[in-house]
Amino acid sequence: MRQPTTDNRQPFSRRTNWNPTTNRITAARQRRGAEILDLTESNPTRAAIDYPLEELSEIFERAARAPYTPDPRGLRSAREALGGDVILTASTSEAYSFLFKLLCDPGDEIATAIPSYPLLEHLSALESVNVRPFALEFHRRWEIDAARVRDAITSRTRAIVAVNPNNPTGSFVSADEQAALAPLRLPVISDEVFLDYPLDARGSTFVRDDVLTFTLGGLSKSAGLPQYKLGWIRVNGPGKEEALAALELIADNFLSVATPVQIALPEILGIAPRIRDSIAARTRRNLAHLRSAAQKSTSVLPVEGGWSAVLRVPTTESDEDLAVRLIEQHGVAVHPGYFFDFHADGYVVVSLLTQPATFDEGVRRLMQALPQ
Repeated sequence: MRQPTTDNRQPFSRRTNWNPTTNRITAARQRRGAEILDLTESNPTRAAIDYPLEELSEIFERAARAPYTPDPRGLRSAREALGGDVILTASTSEAYSFLFKLLCDPGDEIATAIPSYPLLEHLSALESVNVRPFALEFHRRWEIDAARVRDAITSRTRAIVAVNPNNPTGSFVSADEQAALAPLRLPVISDEVFLDYPLDARGSTFVRDDVLTFTLGGLSKSAGLPQYKLGWIRVNGPGKEEALAALELIADNFLSVATPVQIALPEILGIAPRIRDSIAARTRRNLAHLRSAAQKSTSVLPVEGGWSAVLRVPTTESDEDLAVRLIEQHGVAVHPGYFFDFHADGYVVVSLLTQPATFDEGVRRLMQALPQ
């Protein structure tokens, strides 16, 4: 039995910082209160997206009558609706957790691109896994350089995470980039939650016969329904059957996916294209407005897909100072580039999901706050 500590140390694990300090941006938002035009909104249920609520309610009224007959891989009807060899999870975050358990021992590593959304760093820390970053290169688009990936790999690297399209740069993993990663002979985790949202280009799923691949998806983005808590891992490539069996064993210890959403999944997938169309119309509209409103000193970088846009802004101050000033003096919230590990100051990220009236006024104030 673990004995109680007798000193002032926290009796918790070192997997994460359990007492993080409030950063300057959060503090500024708290001081400003509700008077903020939020250009970081990424929750579709708070973005005035048109949902077929009556149809969804009827679907779940029927699904609520289902008995509890758990299957570690997910109910057959739900898996057949998705097609392929899949394991259902309660979220994409849980999918990462299962895959880190499958592929890594404590202290092992995963290689992943930066800039990128910081959630992966937290998820890996909770599994005692280390992140080995490699930088994307910008040459008219954000690109994966295989040489940079090789340099990031060590004897303890167990997988490559490729976010397709990347969040926030919006760059798809091209066919050439997929081919360049294959010879590295490491399993690939391809996070494809935004794959259904092309903007300036179209991407393709990461599936190769010569690489063990785990592609991630979920209702959070593909149907704009994060509250329904359903994700999936699709497995392909050499070692597929062994990986599926091991993932089934892991999932059997949690059985975390609720029965009603699994029963409802075939019908939800039938409705999902309409919700995606509403979201896609919003993101395309806002991207077009952002480009038309950008002034000469500011450029909207190419974005192939997803829900975000990256702006290159004058570097007269740090990105953090800019983000704080925008909140305090202009009532506008944006993501500073350092939040995503951009290599230098001069980057701002905005969500294209924001309601148009808020987005337009927020962008106007943003441009007004920047040097002309």
